[in-house]
Amino acid sequence: MNKQSELNIGTLGHVDHGKTTLVSALTHTWTDVHSESLKRSMTIKLGYAEMTIRKCSHNGVEKFTVEENCKDDISAVPFRKISLLDAPGHETLMATAIASSSIIDGALFVISASEPCPMPQTKEHLMILNALGIKNIIVVQTKIDIVGENKAKQNYEQIKAFLKGSVAETAPVIPVMANKGINIDALLEELAKIKIPERDKSANAIMYVARSFDTNRPGTHIKDIIGGVIGGSVIRGTFKIGDDIEIKPGINFGDNQKKDDYESIITKIDSLSAGSEQLESAIAGGLIAVGTECDPSFTKADGLVGQVVGKAGTLPEAINDITLNYASLNRTDIPKQSFKNGEQVLLGIGTGTYVGYITHIKKNRLEMKLNRIACIDKSAKISVLRNFSQRWKLSGFGSIV
Repeated sequence: MNKQSELNIGTLGHVDHGKTTLVSALTHTWTDVHSESLKRSMTIKLGYAEMTIRKCSHNGVEKFTVEENCKDDISAVPFRKISLLDAPGHETLMATAIASSSIIDGALFVISASEPCPMPQTKEHLMILNALGIKNIIVVQTKIDIVGENKAKQNYEQIKAFLKGSVAETAPVIPVMANKGINIDALLEELAKIKIPERDKSANAIMYVARSFDTNRPGTHIKDIIGGVIGGSVIRGTFKIGDDIEIKPGINFGDNQKKDDYESIITKIDSLSAGSEQLESAIAGGLIAVGTECDPSFTKADGLVGQVVGKAGTLPEAINDITLNYASLNRTDIPKQSFKNGEQVLLGIGTGTYVGYITHIKKNRLEMKLNRIACIDKSAKISVLRNFSQRWKLSGFGSIV
């Protein structure tokens, strides 16, 4: 089995439908570690955790588990490693959820049996899955233990009707009691069926930064300080220890948000890890922690989230002005109104969230100026949210012209 996770699987679904509890049941890790998340009892920033699916065999019957030992105390056989991204479901945090969708290979679409289906963010997250064409979807029906059998069955029928005609129409629906570990083995069986996508290892390497850290303790002597750590997902290509890398757009050393105020970070890879495993090289699939030689003050407190990493000299230019080919979503819950010059929109670019100001409109082409510069991979889909009645709503997607 590979040391590195082979898949990135995101959790999507309405707020308080049990995404973080489900991730905990699968990984034994509680991903809400940020103080504001704990205070408000909801996911605000992207959380992630590693899991290993293992096999148990008994009397010719195979079952999957995340435990190290089977029920008969025989060691379970490792089968596959997966990285899980826990995305927020609250409407005001949709941009963060959309950012996570740029680095996932599949999704656990979490729907609670305790509320009618669909709830508002359940609808919006399905729109994301449809727009991005993500096909490896498993629907997880949670909280069945608090509603009873009849209501759980009624909710199941609501789910199937809601998914009809969508990219998730044929997705399996797995009922679970996540807090009691019931039916987790059935969910693991479906995760084990997902085919590993082919990765382009020879292309110019590129990585989206989803987290960044300063791992030095307060009071560390200057000679003992180690460089900053970035975490994220390799989209294509291969990174190796010793590679010279560039992080764009980098650090703003000026007073404005213009290109000339930024300086990209040139540094070297000191270490690569996936969970507790140390790697010599990292390819697409799974979440990677990259130890660097850069100043840890740059990486502390997620300071580099939304940035792009590549081999030195291979990344596209960071820009303020972009032009999008825009495609709107067919939504009945928001007004059908044209864009206006000067309109402010929210953009999900890679793992970053940006404000854009529209400067010119021509049919489905939108020219806009960003509130800060961005390094954009031209193959990326960019989500566009518009403000309706003081609420940001996903209205469509665009690609760079």
